[in-house]
Amino acid sequence: MTSGIATIRQNEELCGRQLRTLNMRMLILLGVASLCACPTVAQSDNHVAGNSPVHLRSDQSAARPAWPPQLEMRVPFEPTAFRSGPYFYVMYELHLTNFGTTPVALSRIEVLDADAGAAQPAATFEAKQLETMLQPLGGKTFSDPNGRLLIADGQSSIAFMSIAFVRGSHIPDRLLHHVSTADSVSDGAVIATHHTELHVLGPPVEGANWLAADGPSNDQDNHHRRGVVILDGRAVDSRRYAIDWKQIKDDASFSGDPKDVRSYYSYGKVALAVADGRVANASDGLPDNTPGHGESFQPAVPISLETVAGNKITLDLGGGQFAYYMHLQPGSLRVKEGDHVRRGQVVARIGASGDAREPHLHFEVTTSSKLLAGEGVPYLIDRYRCKSASDGRMELHIRELPLENSVVVFGEDRSQLPQ
Repeated sequence: MTSGIATIRQNEELCGRQLRTLNMRMLILLGVASLCACPTVAQSDNHVAGNSPVHLRSDQSAARPAWPPQLEMRVPFEPTAFRSGPYFYVMYELHLTNFGTTPVALSRIEVLDADAGAAQPAATFEAKQLETMLQPLGGKTFSDPNGRLLIADGQSSIAFMSIAFVRGSHIPDRLLHHVSTADSVSDGAVIATHHTELHVLGPPVEGANWLAADGPSNDQDNHHRRGVVILDGRAVDSRRYAIDWKQIKDDASFSGDPKDVRSYYSYGKVALAVADGRVANASDGLPDNTPGHGESFQPAVPISLETVAGNKITLDLGGGQFAYYMHLQPGSLRVKEGDHVRRGQVVARIGASGDAREPHLHFEVTTSSKLLAGEGVPYLIDRYRCKSASDGRMELHIRELPLENSVVVFGEDRSQLPQ
């Protein structure tokens, strides 16, 4: 009996050892399986760090969303809505950088009210429109045999944005950008629309028939609008809302010898202080150029950062904004640094100094007293009459900003107004 019980106990111990061995083998197999899965996870993490898309197995695609395009969206300087005619305009630059390892084909940019949820877009720009709005950096061009609008891997581009809101309609406080590519959609770059104060200014010139050449617009050939430069390590556009004021008659800016500055209607006309303020800086002594365009332009002095503006005056408007008068007639400046001026006061006369192909007044408002270093900001002129087409009627504009190629009358020039 005793030997039988011992045999049973031995059998039980044997079975227990076999069961424990089996459990241990199962644990080892599970551990090996877990270790085998680890390289897959690590590999996915490496793809993320390297900005490459994650390749999912077919059985995973339903469980995990597609990897978003590695396209950075950034607006270095937020806009401020301003009024001109029947619209309010919002103008700014959307910088796009492809951090991925493959090209990104843009198909659409939608701009939405960031506070209105899934509302109707405030503006939609399709690929054809984007062709004229996008400017690749580094002198590169968009080239694709299939006609797609590509941002190459590692490439950056600027989308020059301009949105018009009908007067009386709602202008969103914040805008959200919705960018569509050939195979994905992503959101980003939420910006405000009322970033800076709108100063109400007097006119910088007086009289009739002033052409707002290269004034505010989103035209591809507008050298002010596309005037982004790198200064102090930042991309800035001080000329974003600049205007080249040229006086015209019969759609021409001169009569007589085109090489003589005195043939131009603008030459020698007065430049006026647009507001009460202090002269932040003033410089004189550069000669007028002989007028000429294209290859015929031969500046009187080499064009550099120090000479590009010609003889100039910078007026401190307060609130961190500065008005610039450029290309002034040599010897005509009536103010110096530190002087206080009154609105409407004559400060100089229009010339053709600096980077001026013909006599005109370059006028802009920026956020810095250092030339070209500030961001161009919009402003309002308190009262003027304007027509946007040669056969249009003069209309009164109050607290607005003239757009590109508007023909403006400052003051009550009765000979130019309709009877």
